[in-house]
Amino acid sequence: MARIGIIGGGAWGTALSLVARRAGNEALIWAREREVVSAVNGSHENPFLPGVRLDPAIQATANIEDAVQSDAVLLAVPAQFLRAVLAECAAAIVAGTPAVICTKGIERGSCALMSEIVAEVLPQTPLAVLSGPTFAGEVARGLPTAVTLACADAVRAESLVRLLAGRRFRTYLSDDVVGAEVGGAVKNVIAIACGITIGRGFGENARAAIITRGLAEMIRLGAAKGARIATMMGLSGFGDLSLTCNSEQSRNASLGLLLGRGVSLADAKKGFAGISEGVDTAQAVHELAARLNVDMPICFAVDRIVNSGADIDAVIAELLDRPLKEEIEGLPQNIDRAKQFG
Repeated sequence: MARIGIIGGGAWGTALSLVARRAGNEALIWAREREVVSAVNGSHENPFLPGVRLDPAIQATANIEDAVQSDAVLLAVPAQFLRAVLAECAAAIVAGTPAVICTKGIERGSCALMSEIVAEVLPQTPLAVLSGPTFAGEVARGLPTAVTLACADAVRAESLVRLLAGRRFRTYLSDDVVGAEVGGAVKNVIAIACGITIGRGFGENARAAIITRGLAEMIRLGAAKGARIATMMGLSGFGDLSLTCNSEQSRNASLGLLLGRGVSLADAKKGFAGISEGVDTAQAVHELAARLNVDMPICFAVDRIVNSGADIDAVIAELLDRPLKEEIEGLPQNIDRAKQFG
């Protein structure tokens, strides 16, 4: 039995603790909120994941040093807080302990991927990325789920799969860490765009167009960062994009829906217990794409709406007035040659 430390006591971190327990491991959640620690240890529930009964063996702590003293660490804190949280545990984590990045986003300001932050703050820590189409509540209830586990070290990847995989938590291996991260980050931004589209009453045709053209933007950014097209077409790319853009369970799509209906961003955020990662990621994606000279008009539009207060109708009009061009213009043409582009 291995000990798994989960850094982050939100809905996703709690769901992952159940995944770890079902795989036969000890699970210890670190949460900053004392009330979460008390609820997990006392009543075996988490207010961030209502209606889900936790295995009594799952424990929680407010001491991050306790949680990182584990055989593997799952990082499930919001993307914009990852750097600060890693700094808190840097002195306690044992060199060589693998860290699995389970959060999806790009850091504002630095435009760093989560793996780049881990490599900078914890250079002696081997890393992997867990990503794919996952709603925390469904994972927590044990509903069938398939994910990507990306790790450059094949041997370590196999060992991590054995720690997490189960009959209803299907874990597929990849060595494309960057591709898994780009897909998970960009899909949140595209989901906001889809929500706005539906909120404005533009219909399902428009949503399908946003998803498809959003996938093209994801591929372009991924290729510019050295990712493979095949990853963008898999679970951590198109799979996650499809789920997040088509369900009101998605905080990002639901936020966009409210914005499309005329609700202010501040009021829209009040209705969610967790964080809509796409708001911060939209700005980071915009800045990163500009640095890499990658055309991402949908992501740029979302950033202008949620971070600069641009008028939704005016932004949509600009998108609709863009020149017509070939559908695959600017995309890598060979699935095995994606790294030659960007």
